[in-house]
Amino acid sequence: MSTLTGKAEIFLSLHVRGKPLLQPNAFDAGSARLLQAAGFASIATTSSGFAATLGRRDGRVTRAEALEHFRAVAAAVDIPVAADAENCYADDPDGVAETIRLAAETGLAGCSVEDYDSDKDQIYQRGLAVERVIAAVEASRGRLVLTARAEDLLHGGTLDEAIARIQAYQEAGADVLFVPGLRKAADIRAVVGAVDKPVNVLVVGESPSVAELAEIGVARVSVGGSFTWVAYAAVLAAAQELREHGTYGYAATLATARPVITAALGD
Repeated sequence: MSTLTGKAEIFLSLHVRGKPLLQPNAFDAGSARLLQAAGFASIATTSSGFAATLGRRDGRVTRAEALEHFRAVAAAVDIPVAADAENCYADDPDGVAETIRLAAETGLAGCSVEDYDSDKDQIYQRGLAVERVIAAVEASRGRLVLTARAEDLLHGGTLDEAIARIQAYQEAGADVLFVPGLRKAADIRAVVGAVDKPVNVLVVGESPSVAELAEIGVARVSVGGSFTWVAYAAVLAAAQELREHGTYGYAATLATARPVITAALGD
């Protein structure tokens, strides 16, 4: 029986195999409110999306900046919020634990820890990676749903190694398991079948449909920075139209969209 309380308990209960929780990723407080108004039961942050709002690339945000962002997004909505905390801004287990403890004070319902060091562009050795997950689990116990991420497929690793890692992370006590980079249904099925805990799948354009993911047994679906890039692409297209053609076709959807967005933003 779960020892979680409050929004964390609610958040974990939304993870059901075969009935995946659709969890879009917000890049700021405004987009968080818009996604809540759209009817989603929970949302997550996105490290790449938040970095973009600061004019930076992914991996170039400090822990202090990330924590303030978590606090702002969590305070903006009533639904559970999970944080993309990258590698928890630390290599050693003690540093990971400190980040998780600080994140638990921001109003979050969940947090992730990944096994990739962006500064050195390398995956942590498996033993150290497991120690980091153990530290995160102990620090999050009762307060946050802990998602452990195996980043192998994004950095030249193999599916077998990613599966071995999430199995180890499950044994270490992680609540949810996540292998970014999965694309094929067969690979997703192999991951889901290899563990007992809920599995999150990051979807992109060529991913299986939500219905297919449900049939496979996926428990959560996230979009990463995709919604951020969709928003930025819309701004870029509008800017190009204005500069190159001097027309305002980009305003065509505002009559219907603006009232909805304004209502979602609140006072």
